[in-house]
Amino acid sequence: MGDPFDLGAGWLEEHVLVPLLYQFGLMNWEDVSYGWALFALYGIAQVTVTFAVCLPLERWRPVERWPDSRAVWVDAAYTVLSRVGVLPLVTYVLFYRVQVSVSGWMTDRGLVPPTLEGAFPFLLGQQALTFVFYAIILDFADYWRHRLSHQVRWWWALHSLHHAQRQMTFWSDDRNHLLDDLIAFVWFGAIALLIGVPPLQFPLLVLLLRFLESLSHANARVSFGWLGDRILVSPRFHRAHHGVLAAGQRSCNYGAVLPWWDMLFGTADFSRDYVRTGDPSAEEALATGSYLQQQLAGLRRFVRVFARSRVRHGT
Repeated sequence: MGDPFDLGAGWLEEHVLVPLLYQFGLMNWEDVSYGWALFALYGIAQVTVTFAVCLPLERWRPVERWPDSRAVWVDAAYTVLSRVGVLPLVTYVLFYRVQVSVSGWMTDRGLVPPTLEGAFPFLLGQQALTFVFYAIILDFADYWRHRLSHQVRWWWALHSLHHAQRQMTFWSDDRNHLLDDLIAFVWFGAIALLIGVPPLQFPLLVLLLRFLESLSHANARVSFGWLGDRILVSPRFHRAHHGVLAAGQRSCNYGAVLPWWDMLFGTADFSRDYVRTGDPSAEEALATGSYLQQQLAGLRRFVRVFARSRVRHGT
C-alpha cells in the first residue's frame, strides 16, 4: 500500500489543481502543484492532530469556561484557512520559486548559495540534526519579529488583532491580520533562504513550529514544571504574554516555541499565573467581530496610527 499522503496529493493534483490551473491559464505553475497539494494535506493532518491533542487538554483543565464561545469559531476559521490554504501556498509554492530564482541568480554570477552546512561542516550528512538547527534559528528570528511587532506602533496596530481575543484557545495562534501575516512570511522566508533551508523542509518546519505554538495558546492549566517551562514554551508561560496587563509595549514572554530567548534577553516572566487575556484598548470588533470585521478593524487601527505618526513628524 502506498503512502496515503502521496496518493491523496496525486489525486488532488490531477482532479482539482491541474484543471483549475488550466482553466485560468496558469499551467506554468503545474510543476509545483503536487507539492502544494501534498503540504495542504499535511496541513489538514496537522490541524487534526492539534485538535486531538489540545481539545482534551482544554476540556480536562480549562483556565476559563464561557457561556458563549462564538468568537472561538472565528479563530477556528483562521486556522483552517491558514494551514490548509495559505501556509502550503506560501511555504512551498512561493518559497520554492523564490529559492530557485535566488540560487540561479547567484550561480550565474559564480556565487555559492548559502547553506547551514557550509557554515557548519559538522552538519554535513546529519539531516535530523540540521533540521533541529533550522528550527532553533527560525525560532530565534521569530522571537525578534514578535518583539518588534509590540514595539513598533504601526506594527502593533496590526498585531493587536491577535491579542484582542478574550477567549484564547489553541485555535487562536492563527488569529492574525493579513498584513501582519505577510510581514511574518517575508521575515521567516528571508531567514530560511539565508540559512539554506531546502524547499521540502521549510513547510514541515513551519507546521512543526505552528503545532507547538497552538499548544502554547491552549485554554488549559498546563505547565511543564520549573525546568520544562525553561526548555519549551508552555500554555502557562505564553498566557502571560496575552494577559490584559501585558498588551502592547508592556508585554513579556515573546518566545514562540523556546523560552531561551526571553531568558537571554531579559523578557521572561515565569511568575504570572493564568491571567485574563485580551487588549483593553482594542475596539470590540477586534475581539468578537467576524473574520472580515476583524480584518477591517485592524486596518482602521493601522491607518489611524500611521496617520498620527505622519502628523507627528510633520509629513
